[in-house]
Amino acid sequence: MRITKDSSHLHLNREYFPPGDKSISHRSIFLSALGENEVKIENFLFCDDCLRTINAFQKMGVNIKIEDEVVKVKGVGLRGLKPPPEAIYLGNSGTTARLLLGVLSAQQFECELYGDRSLNARPMERVTHPLSLMGAEFIFLEKEGYLPLRVSGGKLAGIEYKLPVASAQVKSALLLAGLYASGRTGIIEPAKSRDHTERMLKEFGVDIKIDGLRIEVTACEKISTEDIFVPGDISSAAFFIALALLLDDAYLVIRNVGINPTRMGFIEAVKRMGGDVDVIPYKELKSGEPIGDIIVKSSQLKAIEVKGEEIPLMIDELPLIFLLGCYAQGVTRIYSASELRVKETDRINSVSANLNAMGGEIKVEGDDVIIYGNRRLKGANLRSFGDHRTAMVAVIAAVIGDGESNIDDLECVKISYPDFVSDVEKILDGKVKFKN
Repeated sequence: MRITKDSSHLHLNREYFPPGDKSISHRSIFLSALGENEVKIENFLFCDDCLRTINAFQKMGVNIKIEDEVVKVKGVGLRGLKPPPEAIYLGNSGTTARLLLGVLSAQQFECELYGDRSLNARPMERVTHPLSLMGAEFIFLEKEGYLPLRVSGGKLAGIEYKLPVASAQVKSALLLAGLYASGRTGIIEPAKSRDHTERMLKEFGVDIKIDGLRIEVTACEKISTEDIFVPGDISSAAFFIALALLLDDAYLVIRNVGINPTRMGFIEAVKRMGGDVDVIPYKELKSGEPIGDIIVKSSQLKAIEVKGEEIPLMIDELPLIFLLGCYAQGVTRIYSASELRVKETDRINSVSANLNAMGGEIKVEGDDVIIYGNRRLKGANLRSFGDHRTAMVAVIAAVIGDGESNIDDLECVKISYPDFVSDVEKILDGKVKFKN
């Protein structure tokens, strides 16, 4: 797809409402399905990944309907799921896969899960290993540690488990399994990761205790679910934050966006770079999520260092630091970014390859990334590598860079942000066009 610009000077001065948060949309379905009430979910993100979560629970007998862009879920309770008539296809959704393993570990039936080529290449043993310690059984049907697999649920026992890597998906899978396990389930994180599951469980009456990096959950009989409003996705908004920072004379107000502290790593990093970003909180939702506005203005950026303990709080936005670092004064260094290698693609390599093709200078040393600044990127032939975040970074880089660019595939952005291309065109008043 060719990206063209009608003007060398792009103007940005407007409001922007990001789509619903992807992580919270997933979890709203999980907990609503396992609750005993009828729940309405507003501002749900209708992307491919979240639709896979809806489909999975529909296959297990949960009544889920979409009416006027509102998702209505009639919960079946913790023990009301039914055996699916066939293996459940998860597409590209790692969140659906890993959280579902936690739920299925406690069910009294067998279930097979499989994904597309990309998901089948992503590691699942980081989830199945601790769940096996709790009493679940897994059979890998093709390759050890990877989908497709068969899970046989059973009577679970709580464990004390120290996560080897900070991962909200693994943590959430264990918390969901802990709802069924005898005794208490304790999870210790090496660093803080997204806490959407903990917040939602607490708001819905589950006995959950948080002490620093340790989370403990106790089995319960029911989840007292309520209607949910999903805040705007900070990960989606981050691409427009980067755009506003790098454009001349830009002013952008992002409305109704989630400002959960465990998702603000990118904002904090941008502020350290000298970015003019102002966060205005104004309320907390029933799901326990804080929401607010973010105001962004054009900024002259400087290089920073990003340490390993920061990465879980900005894992989806981290590729944008590669782009911002290209324009910043000095040399930006990112340390211990190994988690970027086990996403839909190896994002260290995919994002670096695109930006280097545009005239950037990014070097990779093991899992560390060195970004040389003071660059002005130029149009090039870019690749998505079948990865939505890589593709979206490439789009923003192409919009900011001089001349025209071509991107081989933008279909993959539907995984997390179906309206991304049209929102880019809209926010820049049609001065940027995407042509096949």
